[in-house]
Amino acid sequence: MSGSKLEIICGACGEDALLRREPVFEGFKKTGERLSCSACGHVYDSEDEVPFKASRRAQVFTDADRTVDVAVFREEERARCCRYCVNYVINPFTQWCSLHRRDVEATDICDQFKRKPPEKPPEKPKDKPVRPL
Repeated sequence: MSGSKLEIICGACGEDALLRREPVFEGFKKTGERLSCSACGHVYDSEDEVPFKASRRAQVFTDADRTVDVAVFREEERARCCRYCVNYVINPFTQWCSLHRRDVEATDICDQFKRKPPEKPPEKPKDKPVRPL
């Protein structure tokens, strides 16, 4: 059930109208919804039967307006960036290469690159045994 779909073109009267959703109760328990046209009162059995008005979005840009993806690094260069190196140290104040002992940027490239090992997913904490009361 979608509350965002309100506008319909009624199948009975042909008018542009709003969909009315009225709760159906059995005693104090809600058992469903009654879907009806706000213009003529025609009742729909299910939401699949409701002729919702098609939402049209304005097409401002076309695919011809989109830019081509820019590839800054070749694949082999991307693999040797300092950011992926085991010697790359980062903290809030500086980015540092522990091998060359100097400030670096994450996108710098080095010939003495050593890839970081893949990160392991965090371990799940073990459940503590429950003591009986």
